[in-house]
Amino acid sequence: MTEELRDIKPLLEIPDSSYYIYLAIVGVLAILGLSIIYFLVKRFILNRKESQEQKYFKRLKSIDWSDAKSSAYLVTYLGRKLAKDKRAKEIYSQILPMLEKYKYRAKVPPVDDETLRQYELLVHVLDESI
Repeated sequence: MTEELRDIKPLLEIPDSSYYIYLAIVGVLAILGLSIIYFLVKRFILNRKESQEQKYFKRLKSIDWSDAKSSAYLVTYLGRKLAKDKRAKEIYSQILPMLEKYKYRAKVPPVDDETLRQYELLVHVLDESI
């Protein structure tokens, strides 16, 4: 018995990379989950912006021109919010000088036809872009 057994081999070290595979899978799933949450939140925020633009447009479309001063201020504010593309910005910049005579004064005259036509053109262009 004092002789050493020769047919038993020593223990071998088996490489175990399951821990690293587990960490990689968890990392990939975390990145995937965070990206899905990011895109969902981004999509809801963009839908909210579009909804806000639609609210602004409805408000612009339903302006009552009987009070020329407040209407001029409202068209200026809403037009600035809604004019995004080149054509809408150009028409908005053309209507601004027309609206100046209705703002910053105590008494204002009724709105003239040229200003109303320019306003209707602005509403039409904004309707096409939204």
